[in-house]
Amino acid sequence: MTDPLIRLDGLSRRFDTGGGLLKAPRSMMAVRDVSLSIAPGEVLGVVGESGCGKSTLARLVLRLIEPTSGRVTFDGTDLTALRPGALRTARRRMAMVFQDPYSSLDPRYTLAEVLAEPFVVQRRPVAQDALTEMLDAVGLPSAMLGSHPHQLSGGQRQRVGIARALALRPDFVVLDEPTASLDVSIQAQIIDLLSDLRSRMGLTYLFISHDLGLVRYFCDRVVVMYLGAVVEVLPRADAAPRHPYTRALIDSGFAPDPSLRRQIAPLSGEIPSPFNLPPGCTFAGRCPRATDLCRRQRPPLEGEGDHPVACFHPY
Repeated sequence: MTDPLIRLDGLSRRFDTGGGLLKAPRSMMAVRDVSLSIAPGEVLGVVGESGCGKSTLARLVLRLIEPTSGRVTFDGTDLTALRPGALRTARRRMAMVFQDPYSSLDPRYTLAEVLAEPFVVQRRPVAQDALTEMLDAVGLPSAMLGSHPHQLSGGQRQRVGIARALALRPDFVVLDEPTASLDVSIQAQIIDLLSDLRSRMGLTYLFISHDLGLVRYFCDRVVVMYLGAVVEVLPRADAAPRHPYTRALIDSGFAPDPSLRRQIAPLSGEIPSPFNLPPGCTFAGRCPRATDLCRRQRPPLEGEGDHPVACFHPY
């Protein structure tokens, strides 16, 4: 069996809010005890509603923020134990594509300067041929190197963001909702581009999204998060979901033909405050299958084989 490229062990992150004259200090667990692995060449999807901890998890994986506990191992190296110099070297093999192509590119820079950023940060020489090659890889002409981001469409800006992420030929790329702010037709083009780059460059992706349909189309396995914790891991994108939350996410997607809609309880109710989580299963207040046991005890993430689920009453 191939060793994982990325391994997360008990990864958690707590955020504290400072108190004031009228407010007491509060804390919340944005990510709670996440353990996962990603194989070389795999596309692992992470899905969930807004505020479930997806983007925080993405930044923890790259150590853009520090974990409260747990560790991240990249190709056998514990990233959480590295000093700044060693971490900078390790990051040559990792990259991130951000959600918003409008705010992730400095408007003062030309595209040549944007694409040169990774080389500057890593203190490596910048070659004009490399910049041209990067644009060509994402389907943009080299004549655009002198342009500024405001002169580009949203899809073109995201292609530049992808080119910048691939500048140093990384092995692993975090895609943090890379299509969320784009038109549907452009989303399809970006997904096709990412698929092609994966095949040509042998990339491994962590794909973050709130769109379960898109994740199931693009990814090999799917991780479902709710209020900072993993509640299910689908071993295949087309695997039948077992957790009521995962099923509700699928059912909440738009289907014009009523016959295509699953006859299960829709996702409803309010998400509990992350600052004051209820005892037991955090989904119990919204779950059609919840019992007194669910409200008293928090179900562990477990199951037979490679399809774990955190539920006392799975489908």
